[in-house]
Amino acid sequence: MKSILKSISVAALCTISASAAVAADDFPNKPVTIVIPFAAGGPTDVVGRMVGQAMSVALKKPVVVENTAGAGGTLAGARVARAAPDGYTLFLHHIGHSTAPALYRKLPYDSITSFEPIGRVTDVPMTLIARKDFPAKDLKELIAYTKANKAKVSLANAGLGSASHLCGMLFQSAIGAELTTVPYKGTAPAMNDLMGGQVDLMCDQTTNTTGQIKGGRVKAYGLTTSKRLASLADIPTMNEAGLPKFEVSVWHGLYAPKGTPKAVIDKLSAALQVALKDPAVIERFAGLGTEPVPQNQATPEALRTHLKSEVDKWAPIIKKAGIYAD
Repeated sequence: MKSILKSISVAALCTISASAAVAADDFPNKPVTIVIPFAAGGPTDVVGRMVGQAMSVALKKPVVVENTAGAGGTLAGARVARAAPDGYTLFLHHIGHSTAPALYRKLPYDSITSFEPIGRVTDVPMTLIARKDFPAKDLKELIAYTKANKAKVSLANAGLGSASHLCGMLFQSAIGAELTTVPYKGTAPAMNDLMGGQVDLMCDQTTNTTGQIKGGRVKAYGLTTSKRLASLADIPTMNEAGLPKFEVSVWHGLYAPKGTPKAVIDKLSAALQVALKDPAVIERFAGLGTEPVPQNQATPEALRTHLKSEVDKWAPIIKKAGIYAD
């Protein structure tokens, strides 16, 4: 009886393996969806749409974007973690994917084990900006003003665990002042209120701020990079402006649900690498103050290693700050 059951089990496994191989060979035979964990128009959405469009050429099938905003990206993460592991539902998230395990007590997935890494996409600098009529003319004046008026100064972010939230948290820690934080469901509505004068400050990615800075719709105080950007040459680094060693970059990674066949992951990773070499993508990224990661970082192995190191890096910082969400 045991031998019969063993034979049946082996046969079933062979059938499943054969089916997976056929599915991988046929992949993709329909549109691929990239789930973005923030509202349309935000920086991660912009990156996802650029990369998705370029990947569609390599895959020879449409790549569509679906925005599932809320809970700092965890709603989208849960949706993809539950999706069929066939490569047709992907997840593009930034640094927030590595901070979620420390931020959320009841995270409905594991940031590392619930997904198959496909590759890193880009590392985006951030900018500290304010409504255009904010009184401080430079970073030193801003720090002095916020310390003197901290109860009155509002600091917007795109939601708990978002890049703007993390950058804002580090800024408050660096200057030793606790401001009034105003969370939004995505960067786009936060930016709209900043430009409208409903909130005072925000720390956000250059993919979302470059156009607003150049258009004079917001006031910029500093870049969170070690050197200036060509696209924002007039904006000093935070270090130059008076806040030493304040550096934050927002990396983005692309993932599939756990159990997606390796052959499918390899096809998706290859398409991502082709997309990141596309001159149109490089040019559009440059216009937003960023660039694609090197090819050796746009791989499953590189993203897996980087994600683990970032989870380990942020956990003690968040724990020390005492910030949690249910």
